[in-house]
Amino acid sequence: MRSPIRVVLADDQRLVRAGFRSILDNEDDISVIAEAGDGAEAVRLAAAERPDVVLMDIRMPVLDGLEATRRIVADERLRDVRVVILTTFEHDDYVYGALKAGASGFMVKDTEPLELIHAVRVVARGDALLAPSVTRRLIGEFAARLKEPPPSVELNALTDREREVLELIGAGLSNDEIAERLVVSPATAKTHVSRVLTKLRARDRAQLVVLAYESGLIRPGWLG
Repeated sequence: MRSPIRVVLADDQRLVRAGFRSILDNEDDISVIAEAGDGAEAVRLAAAERPDVVLMDIRMPVLDGLEATRRIVADERLRDVRVVILTTFEHDDYVYGALKAGASGFMVKDTEPLELIHAVRVVARGDALLAPSVTRRLIGEFAARLKEPPPSVELNALTDREREVLELIGAGLSNDEIAERLVVSPATAKTHVSRVLTKLRARDRAQLVVLAYESGLIRPGWLG
């Protein structure tokens, strides 16, 4: 039997942590192993416990959730730890900040219990938690603000097809949607995505989204 997904809860509200724990601990394949009341404690627990997933509130005392996420992601020893940012504010600034910090996902706190459980499972298996609607809104909001950067040297390692795949990832398309758009099998689309991740040395799809529009591959309104 596979070991349960190990989760650390990081939120300054004890009642919020208790609510999340009651939801997650009811699942046979998920175990809440520790709780943090501030960002610094979240970083310490991530290093000590090496969880699969940290559910991180964005507004934390001592050290805010974005900086705590940056420190976790920057620690090579914690490369397998995934962070999902939680907030009561569904605002694009926070989405962008979370992705730039290295988070693998972003959710609002009033999400349905089943969605929270699904999020933990998705992120634990190495996928990014990025709803297409959120991703496209993010692109439209921020791509227009960015100064025109030169194409990243790293992107030169990609083939033309892999660049196309990166564009579609940046637009929030799933593997199945990419397969449909490129008229290839889902398995082939998944292979292309894996190669892009490897060549760009990205942790997950969330990092690829940031690369896609900061490198200029994505423009506001792309894909409609």
